[in-house]
Amino acid sequence: MLISLVLIIAAYLLGSVSSAILVCRIMGLPDPRTQGSNNPGATNVLRIGGKKPAAITLVGDSLKGLIPMVIGHLLGAEPLALAGIGLAAFLGHLYPIFFGFQGGKGVATALGVQFGLYWPIGLAVAAIWLFVAKILKISSLSGLISMAVAPVLVWLLWPHQDSVRILAGMQLIISGLLIWRHRSNIRNLLAGTEGRLTKTPD
Repeated sequence: MLISLVLIIAAYLLGSVSSAILVCRIMGLPDPRTQGSNNPGATNVLRIGGKKPAAITLVGDSLKGLIPMVIGHLLGAEPLALAGIGLAAFLGHLYPIFFGFQGGKGVATALGVQFGLYWPIGLAVAAIWLFVAKILKISSLSGLISMAVAPVLVWLLWPHQDSVRILAGMQLIISGLLIWRHRSNIRNLLAGTEGRLTKTPD
């Protein structure tokens, strides 16, 4: 129980390290919270800084979800603890304690959690994201669709049916929070004003 608690806290703290803000500071770019969409995510970094800083941000945000889940598996964490670790990493990205609780929208970190939970789940979600992005060329819509489907993919692909409810529940919470964080994008999509500038998750 103590190990699980430490892992959950560590996952939140790692999630709270904002890749976008750090990358922009190191590379001399404007604070992504004050430029573009004002969101510290890979898509906005792409807008204000180009492909290289965006790619670094994307990898960093994904690793924040992947690393805690892999460590949890290696230490034999129970499914409930894994769910807590994944949710904590995601919440850290959304509400980072180190950056005034002003975080990103979570697609890349959620994808890292999914790959860390069970790689076929992450691969399936990533494939849906890429397919939708290629067809519609709207980053936010790709993220929304892939993450809306993610709880179903966890339910279908997680190999241990005795714990599938716990992990699918974790993903349902993550997907719900992610959709909530994209509410401005949803309004823009409905109004037909959402940008088509990016090819990486926000």
